[in-house]
Amino acid sequence: MLTEERYLKPIFSRYRNGTSFLDTVPPDIHYMVDSYWFQFEPIDQIYFNIISCVIFVLGMTSIIGNLTVIYIFLSTKALRTPSNLYVMNLALSDFMMMFTMFPPVIYNGFYGTWALGPLFCEIYAMFGSLFGCVSIWSNTLIAKDRYNVIVGGMSRKPVTICGALLNLTWVWAICLAWALFPFFGWNRYVPEGNMTACGTDYFAKDTWNKSYIWVYGFWCYITPLTIIVISYYHILKAVHIHEKSMKEQAKKMNVQSLRNTDAKSVEIKLAKIALVTISLWFMAWTPYSFINMSGLLGFMNLSPLATICGSIFAKANAVYNPIVYGLSHPKYKQALSEKMPCLTCGKPESGLTSTTHDDDNRTTDMESTVA
Repeated sequence: MLTEERYLKPIFSRYRNGTSFLDTVPPDIHYMVDSYWFQFEPIDQIYFNIISCVIFVLGMTSIIGNLTVIYIFLSTKALRTPSNLYVMNLALSDFMMMFTMFPPVIYNGFYGTWALGPLFCEIYAMFGSLFGCVSIWSNTLIAKDRYNVIVGGMSRKPVTICGALLNLTWVWAICLAWALFPFFGWNRYVPEGNMTACGTDYFAKDTWNKSYIWVYGFWCYITPLTIIVISYYHILKAVHIHEKSMKEQAKKMNVQSLRNTDAKSVEIKLAKIALVTISLWFMAWTPYSFINMSGLLGFMNLSPLATICGSIFAKANAVYNPIVYGLSHPKYKQALSEKMPCLTCGKPESGLTSTTHDDDNRTTDMESTVA
């Protein structure tokens, strides 16, 4: 077995021929690593290099992107609305997730194993659980808020600053509780098979610890996905009905259109935004959820390299969230072009589409903030 001093050496300076996976695990975290992983050979150095490069690019892009979103929304008075608090909260949680996640992955990849000890493994996993869960539910609050704006229309009760803050406080409190449960005996945090990150123990054998994965999966995956899909379905349905009625009204008045923009293009734009939002969310969190369920049910043989794929997809969500929820917002793009023109892509939109019909406000609201 490797001596303890050799764990302090970088992976490329170790002699790895004939070494088992267990031999690469530092003695102080042996008890945390499930015996399932001991059947595999150590991961080759080239894969750690690739993982480190990918995570570094994702981490820096996410940090810059989310800090930009936070700065633009805070420094632009027109963007400081109750609904946009959800977008800023999403940017904050994504920023914190990558700020705490990507440096340890690179550091551990340099040594080819988890080199930061058992306590930091648990803290790392707790941060990942907390900020990831908050990001998921921030996405959900945004979808629900857009549903209230578009489908509820003039009859809705508008969200206030206090209401938005209460919703966010509730999300942070519940997500923090879920992140802390493993410290109190409901499941536990352990190194993942790739040994560069830590997460929940989806190889737990007893029913009590398995139940955490089931309930947590329902809370952080099934429920948000259901709410997001239903919300955007009804949004598209409401916009389609609204545009159809506008066409019929224009026909009765013997005019081509009552709007300054083509109705079909509006529907196509909304459909694309909804499709992108749901698809990216699904692609981000489904692989990680699938890996957890695979370990829990044992219906497929997970390899150490497969576990990093789920983590990378989930972390990538923190990169494209600023694009989906920021750059698709016309007023945000306009503010970005004024404050940071070097980051502007394409011609900024001048603002909301003008209309003389109150009923049409639902559509213009959707065009400006649905992302």
